[in-house]
Amino acid sequence: MWLRLVGMPERDTCDLLCLDLPKAEAVRASLPGPERLEASALPFKALTDPTRLAVVLSLAEGGSCCVCDLAWIVGREEKLVSHHARQLKQLGVARSRKDGRMVMYELTELGTQLAAVARGLVGTPA
Repeated sequence: MWLRLVGMPERDTCDLLCLDLPKAEAVRASLPGPERLEASALPFKALTDPTRLAVVLSLAEGGSCCVCDLAWIVGREEKLVSHHARQLKQLGVARSRKDGRMVMYELTELGTQLAAVARGLVGTPA
């Protein structure tokens, strides 16, 4: 029988070493290497900031948009949205093109896939 003292936080670690070595080795062997994990985690940074998330969802819904439109859509300052749009481009989630004096952003295929994941997380319709 385990007792928990009132007011004492529950530990999130085992009290004894209980390694299931065959299982642990099999799971470890199935993981990609550290470099691959690092590269694969980068695009998810697009979803870790509320402004970037809003821009991703806006581009998924609206297609190609200029920074002025995106700033109005997400209700943030144009400089902030421009900064986040550039970050999305660096992450490979968005691409940009010049249209006269405007810079237009749109999602890449990776961005479209992340937007679908984001919709599921925030509960917006597809």
